[in-house]
Amino acid sequence: MRVLSRVRGSAVPLLALTTATALALGGCSSGGDDSGQQAGSSPSTSASATPSSTIKVPQGVSMTDQGSKLSFGHSARVLFETTHGRGTVLGLTVKSVRRGTLKDFRGFILDDSYKRKASYYYAQVVVRNVGESDVGGVPVPLWGVNGANTLLPAVNFTTRFPRCPSRPLPKKFGPGDTLRTCLVYLSPNKGALVAVSYRPSQAYNPITWTGTIAKPATPKPKPSKKPGKKPGKKPGKKPGKKPSQKKG
Repeated sequence: MRVLSRVRGSAVPLLALTTATALALGGCSSGGDDSGQQAGSSPSTSASATPSSTIKVPQGVSMTDQGSKLSFGHSARVLFETTHGRGTVLGLTVKSVRRGTLKDFRGFILDDSYKRKASYYYAQVVVRNVGESDVGGVPVPLWGVNGANTLLPAVNFTTRFPRCPSRPLPKKFGPGDTLRTCLVYLSPNKGALVAVSYRPSQAYNPITWTGTIAKPATPKPKPSKKPGKKPGKKPGKKPGKKPSQKKG
């Protein structure tokens, strides 16, 4: 797994993010080798495993059908099971997606041609635990899909990325908990992102979100100093002595 580092002054470079570099991207498993995978393959990541029918669905909670095609802003309710055998029902919402730019990564060492030639996307998402078990401490189980039908893993940050603050599910993510976060996807060779997908296994017909992808955010211009008169006293008559009145 390649590393993208960030430099602060003359300090030792800090580990900033990790991502797979194969053109057909796979998951970033802990301690494993990079493995490219097409969207038709099973994601190999600790974030999710094959949903189990043994996961208890709370009464009154309706599940989203596999293969559903949703628009940005709509929610899906899915069975989710980690590789540690813990499972629950998650409510997933892809709120919006915006394009990023290479300039957003200023200060990070882009030592990989794949990263320099990629297209950058930021997805605002909401995750809710609407089930009955804790499934904390794992990545958010959503993947990007580009025009080549390639699964794009979300970038794993270990330092703050202000343009798209990203974090995994907290260590404790129990029933009723909610996480609002931003996911960064890098699509190789300037490829366009066409959807965000929930696909925990090869046998699962993915649920996808699509919609209008916003243009890169325009940085706010710094206020410029307008030329003008130097601050001072307002123009007027010079102060003087008041005329004295003669007593008569």
